[in-house]
Amino acid sequence: MSSGLGSQTELPPPVAAGTAERYSASARVPVRWRRWYLQGLAWAFALFSTLRMLAYLPTVATIARSGDSAQHSLWTWLIWMGANLTMSAWLYEHNGCRMDRAIAVSLGNAVMCLGTAVVIAWYRW
Repeated sequence: MSSGLGSQTELPPPVAAGTAERYSASARVPVRWRRWYLQGLAWAFALFSTLRMLAYLPTVATIARSGDSAQHSLWTWLIWMGANLTMSAWLYEHNGCRMDRAIAVSLGNAVMCLGTAVVIAWYRW
């Protein structure tokens, strides 16, 4: 059995010999269901990550329209930016120093947090 995320190792099924079904190592579910699950998960990740990126825009627009950033915490947005940046770095290091979608999304979120922090600071000073 292999350890680590994303392992493709398959275990024999926990049923009688001669069963044609193959099972995934991580959850002991049929491999075809695991593939469908992973495809659905990838689409859900893409959808919610896109929505999350768009969700920053109303806050930025509200601050810009009103010119009042007093109700928004600059420290909170900077902390979220730092969290997204460090998550990107952590993912990069644990992904063999290769970029992937999760890293790109974390970087995108860091940029959006920075943009929001800049707008807050602009109207505050």
